[in-house]
Amino acid sequence: MGTTVTGPGAHPAVQELTAISVFSNLPAAGLEWLAAQMETFDLKPGDILVNAGQRAEHLVVLFQGEVRAERGDGRVYIMHAGQVTGLLPYSRLTHFPSTAYAVVESRGAKLHNRHFGEMLQRMPELNQRLVAVLADRIRETAFADQQREKLVALGKISAGLAHELNNPASAVRRAAANLRGQILSVRDAALRLEERGLPLQSRLLLAQLDRERIEDGGVQPTLDTLERSDREEEFARWLEELGVPNAWDVAASLVDAGCDQDTLERVATEIPPEFLGDALIRMTASFTISQLIAQIESGASKMSELVRAVKEYSYMDQAPEQEIDVHAGLENTLIMLRYRLKHGIEVVLDFDRGLPTVRAHGSELNQVWTNLISNAVDAMNEKGILRIRTSREGKCALVEMIDNGPGIPPELRPRIFEPFFTTKAVGEGTGLGLDAVYRIVTNHHGSVTFESRPGETRFMVRIPFSTSRETVTEKAPAESES
Repeated sequence: MGTTVTGPGAHPAVQELTAISVFSNLPAAGLEWLAAQMETFDLKPGDILVNAGQRAEHLVVLFQGEVRAERGDGRVYIMHAGQVTGLLPYSRLTHFPSTAYAVVESRGAKLHNRHFGEMLQRMPELNQRLVAVLADRIRETAFADQQREKLVALGKISAGLAHELNNPASAVRRAAANLRGQILSVRDAALRLEERGLPLQSRLLLAQLDRERIEDGGVQPTLDTLERSDREEEFARWLEELGVPNAWDVAASLVDAGCDQDTLERVATEIPPEFLGDALIRMTASFTISQLIAQIESGASKMSELVRAVKEYSYMDQAPEQEIDVHAGLENTLIMLRYRLKHGIEVVLDFDRGLPTVRAHGSELNQVWTNLISNAVDAMNEKGILRIRTSREGKCALVEMIDNGPGIPPELRPRIFEPFFTTKAVGEGTGLGLDAVYRIVTNHHGSVTFESRPGETRFMVRIPFSTSRETVTEKAPAESES
């Protein structure tokens, strides 16, 4: 569909322009001239006003209706009746970034940019008004992009947390399911031993072995495939010599349970041969129960750690500003980003635990650490060494993020903290991460600088201690040559 123009060269009425706040209270002669230079358009729902990639040559005024613009990256902008948009004087817009179409029946007018100079000469008052419109549009766009950046970051962290929680949750579920079967095996084997009259001394031995395994925590060294195969074969031959039925199955279960040769020799010495098969089944199941309990405890502990980290990372149910230990924030952030670090990033911590607290918005400070760590991981292509160092520098806590990536090219360094500047591919970043870092740190009376060379990039964040909140006098966001 395309734009429907009301007759060839149709112009809006002066009254339509004066109803727009930008054009109200302007000289009648100027408005009559402006109306004569504009062309009206009428749109039905779905009609396209502009296409993405089309050259931006017109100022657009919407008298009635609503127009919706959608960009390829998912961002949406709505133009309501009474608004002025499109190409504005002093704007650097060259092509429309999105396709705009009418949501309902709409009417408006367009002014070609060749008339901008004369328009501002005839009506100088429009200069300030249109600059204000342009400033509002930039501010709204920046805010929308910042919100999108936060949502994208939140989505990535949420997906990572879901994955991190799923692993221990699955382990707990599997262990709980296996636990029921092993308890039944213990009870069945114990019942058979009791029915056949297992001697008291043998019962005491099995109880003692159970206690020793519980005291060990149930966790046994992991065997590689070759070691496991050798041990199974060794156990099976030994059990066959003793006449134990299903020796190979029992041997595999003993290896799974983490049993060693010394324990088997001890059992074979103190338990009569006719009871040995059921005794080994009971012992194996009991050992496995200890292992399963240890797995459940480990999985539950990991889930609890993640939940605690989420709560502390977001400062849920806490005052917006409070005394903050920067180390707690850094550690919680690392837990939140574990999904990005565990496949190729070695994290080296060098903390000065004696640092005083800083007074800050904890969740905002954690956003700083999140952006800096994520940028470092991206710079290293998710494989490398990330060093995080804290120290005292005068009246400030100094936090350094150091990666061994390729470094920041000299021609890009002056623009690193610029809003919307990004070196990532289209759709992968908005260029607001380091801008947010700079704004948050500055709002906390601190500073952020960096040094970069091939093989080492170091971002340095300085936050005043709670007892010294005066502004830190550091060079504005820039880099130090190294």
